[in-house]
Amino acid sequence: MPRLRHVEPYAAPGYTRVRRGRGFAFVHVDGSAASRGERARILELAVPPAWEQVWIADAANAHILAVGVDAAGRRQYIYHPAWRERQDAEKFDRMLELARRLPAARRASALDLALPDLPRERVLAAAFRTLELGAIRVGSEESLAGFRSRGLTTLLVRNATLDGETVRLRFQAKGGIRQDLRFTDAALAGFVDRTRERSSAGRLYAWLDGRRFRALGPSDVNEHIRLQTGGDFTAKDFRTLRGTITAAERLAQLGPATTKRARDASVRDAIEQTSLVLGNTPTIAKGSYIDPRVIAAYELDRTISLRGGRERALLDLLGEDAD
Repeated sequence: MPRLRHVEPYAAPGYTRVRRGRGFAFVHVDGSAASRGERARILELAVPPAWEQVWIADAANAHILAVGVDAAGRRQYIYHPAWRERQDAEKFDRMLELARRLPAARRASALDLALPDLPRERVLAAAFRTLELGAIRVGSEESLAGFRSRGLTTLLVRNATLDGETVRLRFQAKGGIRQDLRFTDAALAGFVDRTRERSSAGRLYAWLDGRRFRALGPSDVNEHIRLQTGGDFTAKDFRTLRGTITAAERLAQLGPATTKRARDASVRDAIEQTSLVLGNTPTIAKGSYIDPRVIAAYELDRTISLRGGRERALLDLLGEDAD
């Protein structure tokens, strides 16, 4: 793996992109134009034409190669492939550590979820259980205001309905994708039933503080995750774990393939199933939420066990010790 240089976009020396005719020119901070070789390197980055405020590193081994602002006003990054590879490896290793710790954390959280009324502890436990079962995004006020997309902390009481012990969550998620999730869980259903005594326009995950309800925020949820698991995990790690397990279980259901064509079709099927569960495109599901070791194992005719605990089965598949 190449030795990478850590850079601070816009502060470190680099190029800005300037429109010239039908194309772009690239001007260094010192005022010089990019050389032919540098221009070729920059064009290979394929920075989207729609990006504004583009900054491009002048070092080919920078960990961040380019930055810009997309049409929605969000800052976007192009990372060095080696940096992404390193970050992905760390992400999936962290996911497996969460898999080790989750069973104990689940048992501890169940005690708080059984509390009466709506104290903060019960609401946090309900959020934790929802992340386990649905792996939805944590949500933010910025996403709600800017894009009308909801996540865990911005769901409303009316986004949840009950059918016995089955909880149904329907809402618009990131990218305008409509999420329709169902979980059968008596304790979570009891929590949702208790929230229905409030206004349907109130936040679903809100606790009673005296006479006022206070909604959970992303920092509340992530801090609770860290306390329950004893590790440096966030809500996104639940999505990675859920995506990887979903793909692994789908491959196990499809069974061994006798030809490369059949194997590739099964892998595509598993990726598509994962994208549906997470509310992402197949490309994002594969690139960000499925541990590539699961697909590599399938290509060697090894699949996850569909019996017993899901976390334990994943650890067994990937040769990890749960202790």
